[in-house]
Amino acid sequence: MCGRFSFVAPKEKIEQQFKVILPDSLELNYNIAPTQASYVIGNDAPEKLQQMYWGLVPYWSNEGTPSGKLINARKEGIGSKPSFRIPIRERRCLVLADSFYEWKRVGQRKLPYRILLQSEKLMAFAGIWDVWAGPDNKSIKTFSIITTKPNQEVSTVHNRMPVILADTAAQEKWLSAISLAESVDMLNTLADDQLKLYRVSEKLNTVKSNDLELHKEVPELPSLF
Repeated sequence: MCGRFSFVAPKEKIEQQFKVILPDSLELNYNIAPTQASYVIGNDAPEKLQQMYWGLVPYWSNEGTPSGKLINARKEGIGSKPSFRIPIRERRCLVLADSFYEWKRVGQRKLPYRILLQSEKLMAFAGIWDVWAGPDNKSIKTFSIITTKPNQEVSTVHNRMPVILADTAAQEKWLSAISLAESVDMLNTLADDQLKLYRVSEKLNTVKSNDLELHKEVPELPSLF
């Protein structure tokens, strides 16, 4: 799964890489957690950056509150799952990040690692979104990050990873009007040797922690052998 990620980048870098209209101010976040708002590029408005809440709320849900239960959508069977079968066909998005985090179990501890592109470009995760419309014209947009099997680097810490659409052509295709079969065919594991990772502070485990320290590398635990 993907349970935390970060999005910290200057406006110039975002504009240069994605060619989108940005809001007047950006809420940058070193520790994006489920139910929080984050930035996506949706196929409903591919020319601009917009905020949605992390944790899909299907349009047919009784309540329009993100619970964090549907933060990820597994590639396997995505076209038939009740919560995902319409979004994968009609409501796709790019979830922007500079890195994501995974935890490695070492004894009784779970140690967080920051994972980013070797190039240090911004990442675009394949995502799906939905909109819940309630009474009094209340509506909320939410998203899930699609996950797949890990590549070599991520497999050292976890058995799942986000689907990363690594180039502009793939990102544009994901937001275009394509079939279910074409969409699912794009949900591939990123090739090996394109990511790097390093251990970061266990302060990341606390949602309230949100500063540059979370991106700093900390030493690995000493080996017993």
